[in-house]
Amino acid sequence: MAQMIRKQWLFVVLLVIGGVLPFIVPNQYYLYVTALGFIWAIAVYGLNLITGYTGQLNLGHAGFFAIGAYTVGILTKAGMSFWMALGLGCLLTMVVGLLVGIISLRLREHYFAIFTLCVGFIIYLIIQQWDSLTGGVVGLIGVPYPEAIGPIIFENHPINMYYLILFFLLCTVFFFSRIVHSIIGRTFTAIKNSEALAQTLGISLIRNKIVAFVLSTFFAGLAGGLYAVYIRFLGAEIGHVTITFDILMYLLVGGIGTISGPIVGTLLVTWVTQYLNAWSEYRMIIFGPLLILLVIFSPKGIVGSLKGWMDNRKAKRLKATTKDSQSNIKEAG
Repeated sequence: MAQMIRKQWLFVVLLVIGGVLPFIVPNQYYLYVTALGFIWAIAVYGLNLITGYTGQLNLGHAGFFAIGAYTVGILTKAGMSFWMALGLGCLLTMVVGLLVGIISLRLREHYFAIFTLCVGFIIYLIIQQWDSLTGGVVGLIGVPYPEAIGPIIFENHPINMYYLILFFLLCTVFFFSRIVHSIIGRTFTAIKNSEALAQTLGISLIRNKIVAFVLSTFFAGLAGGLYAVYIRFLGAEIGHVTITFDILMYLLVGGIGTISGPIVGTLLVTWVTQYLNAWSEYRMIIFGPLLILLVIFSPKGIVGSLKGWMDNRKAKRLKATTKDSQSNIKEAG
């Protein structure tokens, strides 16, 4: 039991803190910002899977987020249940991800990044220009709330919406952790570390990269669907490349290739941004240099650097213990 809790410590911490937060935070706006951060964190987990564990930089991630959001928005406004629309939104995002992955993952490094950047921009243009379906530059206004689950009503109940998003975030963390610690997760890491070595071990590069890409788009589509019913307004800007760079920034700050990094980075940057709201025009002037310093001096992010520091301490402690044991053996001899 203790070992299981250690493995899922982030899940437990999120469950406890997230569960009690509405009772200790008096201002509803703080809950709104936190829930929005949870949604972005789900999208960041998707990017972390393909970039942090497989080593492929997907610069079209916001496009897949927008596909999930617009699918849910369009279908729910047409009268479909939110729960069915969310499933179809994730499915459509994965299908598009599969088609893009089959083509793009034969490319490597910056070629792959440029190709996905172009795909993301194409998705953005389609959303912006397809007025009859997406509303074009006007967007979709008044996306319906999710239907009630028994006595739990979501319409005009922000706390219930907060717990709904927290539930999906907990599911994301749980399944992401299971993926990373499974054989397929170790396969992704092997591909990231050395594609040539992975290939000699009999690992199919293309097949595993496609699996990672499709799974990453699933998380993006899920986040987009939740965003649609939470914000209840969709504009083409959510599919723009600037959103991808925001998601990438959350990942870099928290720690790329870590399980808790997406949560830490997303919530930290989201809250700092809110406090700097009066300086919104100069946001990138402030964040730009800070991000450069972070990449130079702490490329593993906050969580990655902390983990490295703890591993070094553990190694030093083990070394000291080994030395003491050897000295005691010598003295006894």
